[in-house]
Amino acid sequence: MSFSVGVALAFSAFLGGNSSQPAVVMQMPAAQTIEEYVRVYFADIPVMAEVAKCESRFRQFSKNGTVLRGEVVSDDLGVMQVNDYFHGDTADKLGLDLKTIQGNVAYARYLYEKEGTRPWNSSKPCWGKTQIAKDHAKEVALNKN
Repeated sequence: MSFSVGVALAFSAFLGGNSSQPAVVMQMPAAQTIEEYVRVYFADIPVMAEVAKCESRFRQFSKNGTVLRGEVVSDDLGVMQVNDYFHGDTADKLGLDLKTIQGNVAYARYLYEKEGTRPWNSSKPCWGKTQIAKDHAKEVALNKN
């Protein structure tokens, strides 16, 4: 059994306890870190992996196992720090759960396809310095012409 599956099962057993609520098990693909998952998911848009690095340091969950929330804005969720207040309803309509890694990155892709990297401009001083971001900006500028 992979480490991540073991942790998920242990966490679900802890949450399940004697509660009448069913335990929720969130599993990562076998032998994949959050960073690896994000980099593979955004292989066609590598600047988004740089955004994730700056926004969350590739974390979907906090140390206590809850979904990561923003340090400045607590409505920002997960690895891509998608704001639940502004985007939660749209994510729900799309069938995406921002609290899961899958839903968080899928919504970030949806948002990127509509608005580019603009929704993450507050962290641009971090990711905008990378060569990947510079190459991305050149590509975007070429595509506009």
